[in-house]
Amino acid sequence: MLNRRSLLQASLGITGGFALLRSTPANAAPLSSPASPEAAEPRPWYALGLMEDPIMESQLLHFLAGTYSAQSDVGEVLDTARRIVPGDDWSWPTEWVSTADRLRMMGDASNAKGRRHSAGNAYLRAANYYRAALIHHPEPGHPSVLDTGRKAVDAYNKALSLLRIPATAVRIPYENTTLPGYFFRSPCAHGHAPLLVFQQGRDAWPEESKYVIDAALERGYHCLIVHAPGQGMAVRAQGLTFRPDWEKVITPVINFATRISGVDDRRIALLGWSMGGALVPRAAAFERRLKLLIPNPGVLDWGQASFDQFNMYFPDIMPLLDQDPQAFDAAMAQLMDAVFLYRWYMRDSMSKHGASSPSDLLFKLREFTNVPVVQRIRCRTLVMDGTAEAFTVGQAKLLFDALTCPKDYLLFTEEDTGQLHCQEGAQAVANHRMFDWVDEYI
Repeated sequence: MLNRRSLLQASLGITGGFALLRSTPANAAPLSSPASPEAAEPRPWYALGLMEDPIMESQLLHFLAGTYSAQSDVGEVLDTARRIVPGDDWSWPTEWVSTADRLRMMGDASNAKGRRHSAGNAYLRAANYYRAALIHHPEPGHPSVLDTGRKAVDAYNKALSLLRIPATAVRIPYENTTLPGYFFRSPCAHGHAPLLVFQQGRDAWPEESKYVIDAALERGYHCLIVHAPGQGMAVRAQGLTFRPDWEKVITPVINFATRISGVDDRRIALLGWSMGGALVPRAAAFERRLKLLIPNPGVLDWGQASFDQFNMYFPDIMPLLDQDPQAFDAAMAQLMDAVFLYRWYMRDSMSKHGASSPSDLLFKLREFTNVPVVQRIRCRTLVMDGTAEAFTVGQAKLLFDALTCPKDYLLFTEEDTGQLHCQEGAQAVANHRMFDWVDEYI
């Protein structure tokens, strides 16, 4: 059992450990005023200091960045953040749903008067705010989760229609069911055109990365996005959870894609963001129809990266995992009761992985590794990385070094402002550098 001192140390550990999620350099100035201003270095631009919870802070930046693709507005995001009450587990989803409902009603009012553009833009932002509510939800199995997800889909579909975005909702055959997604046909394509298959990772929905889709369409590339197991509505409406043999997910997607008219089946690129940077290399090791692969950030061993994080936060508890899983679960239960950040992460991850306990979750995470299959990858690969990557530190370079296929390594730095996980807040430079590479090799 954990005593009070152990809980305090763990809480301090998570505070210090999750400082990495802000990717603050070790020599950066603290957020409080230093005794000697002349000696202090300025804090990085992305250390907003608006939320007490560092994960919420990083997620807030994610939705601020949605302004680049007109999926959010600065005032709406900051006003929602201001209303969130620290220590209230339900405050985050409640306030985001409140903002989304308000925007949806604005859209309804404009739509009733035939104001197509105003309504479509309001629905587009409302959909994003409904998704925001679910990214940090305290109870993944609560009925409001599915209801909010359905509101997000409904608002997004209305936005697509009203704004005349060239998208078609699709259902991709997968085992005994189907996966929801959207096919975007580029109005700039001539004849058979390349296809980008895009998937997100553990938290975000693929619709949130509209900036990638927009850039693909502008360049004459079609785009296909999918809610894969563990993601979006696939997990919330269908109960489909993450699986380590990701080729069983991507191969049906490619089967579906090659049957779409106008798609050049010899020029298909697969992009994976966040945890997707660990999943798509696994798929590419078995799926030979891919011409290009882009993991962002690249990950050789997701399980090891996860365990590195856990060992940093819980050095006294982790040995219990293999020695006595029940004792490990009991210790984690105490931490979950004491710290919302642990409580949210464990419940959310267990739900998305179909795990029955914290120990079961960690045993499942161990299976997510590309080490045994990485040398099977044959398509040209762009491994993306950032100097302030915080979730899978060093994994992109490990993947790049292990690859035996034609490969390139793209490192974002402080100079280009794309150094954060998935270039958060730097969508313009991310698109610029990635699509220059795609344009050259597709």
